[in-house]
Amino acid sequence: MNERATTCFGESLDSAAALFHSLSDGTRLAIVRRLAAGESRVADLVGELGLAQSTVSAHVACLRDCGLVQGRPQGRQVFYSLARLELLDLLASAETLLAATGNAVALCPNYGTDTDTGVTA
Repeated sequence: MNERATTCFGESLDSAAALFHSLSDGTRLAIVRRLAAGESRVADLVGELGLAQSTVSAHVACLRDCGLVQGRPQGRQVFYSLARLELLDLLASAETLLAATGNAVALCPNYGTDTDTGVTA
């Protein structure tokens, strides 16, 4: 492992891989993006994302279990927000990287958005 990788991620890449895996789902990213604008209830997220309540709840629970989202109970409701504002920096860096790479990520044969359309890099 090179010195820069060790400096950025510590001795093990396992935690970094788990972080990126927790953000690897489009629904979870949509939830994080929405929560970046302010706290929200699951019912609000359901309406905004157009997904089933059970789906949204499961993704919010995943993000909460990863320490990325926190809940604030108020009466019978729970308002969710980002637990770490550093997540905003990570997302901004990801947007910068995506802008710099253009369509390369979307055309990736393994993970790209065009993999099911027959487009190859």
